[in-house]
Amino acid sequence: MNKILVCYLFTCFDKHENISNFIKYYKKYKSGVSHNLLICFKMIKENDIFAIKNLIKNIDYIEFIDPNNANDYDFGSYKRISELNKDKQILFLNSHSYPVCNNWLSKLTNNCDDYRLIGTSASYESILDSIKLKKKTKIISYLLKKFRFKKKFNSFPNPHIRTSSFLIKGQTFLDFIKDRKIYNKEDAWEIESGRSSLTNYFKDRNYEIYVVNSDGKKFTEGDWKFSETYCYSTQSKSIISDKHTRKYLSLSNDDKILSQLQVWG
Repeated sequence: MNKILVCYLFTCFDKHENISNFIKYYKKYKSGVSHNLLICFKMIKENDIFAIKNLIKNIDYIEFIDPNNANDYDFGSYKRISELNKDKQILFLNSHSYPVCNNWLSKLTNNCDDYRLIGTSASYESILDSIKLKKKTKIISYLLKKFRFKKKFNSFPNPHIRTSSFLIKGQTFLDFIKDRKIYNKEDAWEIESGRSSLTNYFKDRNYEIYVVNSDGKKFTEGDWKFSETYCYSTQSKSIISDKHTRKYLSLSNDDKILSQLQVWG
């Protein structure tokens, strides 16, 4: 049985072109290592699943129809998949993600371990600092939101692995997620970049946490920026592309500088 699982999540909120793009790039670039591909269908009606299957009929994959009918975001589905694959190293990919280099999976798994969290990109950005007062008439709601977010999120610098794509052992992820409740977007934001984030949970337990780039090189927290995988320089060493890495590439040079300052300081 294969010990490496690539998990691609497709939800009712996603466009069909997302999964088409994933399949296109999944087939274009060699993974470099034997693995199983699992496609998770979340909150999708049976008729829609049938239509989507026509888009992916020429590829081998394991079908997982998430039995949960409530929206507990990506992480709820990842939890249920981990429960069934505790002994596997799992690369979780959200619906906007796809590989952009050859040997993309082997470069990640060559650096994995049962006591490691591997990201394909990371950030120092803080969602707390992004809260702005847009209208003076909204001062009370602004202050209430600021107060609430101060309890949940650290201010800049707020180092965290970005969860659009990350590699972790199934049991290891379960250790983190098993008691977490995800009812809304803020709960999901907390998992990625909150005080009780995935990254901080494993930092507190002395796990090794790395970003790996397309050179197959791993970077520790102080050097994440120099991996050139997210909002830095030409961002030319990404292993996995997602909607935010693509947004950065579309910016003007001046806007790229502003984005770098927001993400890395």
